[in-house]
Amino acid sequence: MLSANLLGSRDGQAAFDGWRTQARFRLRQLPSEQVRLIRYLAPPKSDFPDFLTPAQATHGLAAGIDAVLSTPIQRLRDELTVLPSRPPWMRPLSDGEPTALRMLGQALHAYYTCAVAPTWQRIQALVDADRAVRARAVLEDGVEALLNSFRPTMQWTRPVLEVDYPADRDIHLNGRGLLLIPSAFCWRVPVTLIDPALPPVLVYPISRGPQWWTADGQADLHRHQALERLLGASRAAALRSIENGCTTGELARRIGLAPPAASRHATALREADLITSHRSANKMVHVLTPLGATLLAANPE
Repeated sequence: MLSANLLGSRDGQAAFDGWRTQARFRLRQLPSEQVRLIRYLAPPKSDFPDFLTPAQATHGLAAGIDAVLSTPIQRLRDELTVLPSRPPWMRPLSDGEPTALRMLGQALHAYYTCAVAPTWQRIQALVDADRAVRARAVLEDGVEALLNSFRPTMQWTRPVLEVDYPADRDIHLNGRGLLLIPSAFCWRVPVTLIDPALPPVLVYPISRGPQWWTADGQADLHRHQALERLLGASRAAALRSIENGCTTGELARRIGLAPPAASRHATALREADLITSHRSANKMVHVLTPLGATLLAANPE
């Protein structure tokens, strides 16, 4: 939803225009009614309904969309009122009609596939880096250090966390705790849910460079060499050759080495948990592990 906000605005041009260009190109492949629905639900200069960001989404996209589509009709009607206006074609959704809900689910999934999924590995890397910084603050000096690590966006003055926020409002935790969520698409200031009765959540922006959505230019130039630099030319070729499964003899032929050398490479890859090997009759068959498949997927060249 935050990415959809940004897609329709000009905020953060240096950080987001490259991503916007690619996302808009992919979104042209979608039915126009799906794009129109997403743009309406996440306007660039307004709030969007809380039901679109359910807590169940922590279990994945499918679980999140299922939760959205299970929103009670009265809550749908109530929360859609936060949007600037309600065109006639939104009536079926506010009434909870099954066809309209199915279309919403399809639109959310299609939008994610076009606008978010292509950059997901980079997003996850940025989030992991931010979490490492916050975790180190907790380990070294406790929760107060964690809260102080968000300066200047947030100011911790016990017992109040002051946040640079576009609207003046107070959220009283009353012992409920606060869920802090790092986001690559949160721009400039943190955001929270509209309904104060919902579990308290604060989504905050993470650090990112102007080409956060892709590898930097120098890395792009040499990306085809990345796996080779990591493993060595022969071992990288061996891992790529095992992608669809092969025997030691087939591996040797594919990478142009003698069988004993191919066997040594297979052993090293197996010890690193990048492949697994099984004996079939008098042959050893090698296949990728999930870790090995992930490594190749991240280095397609």
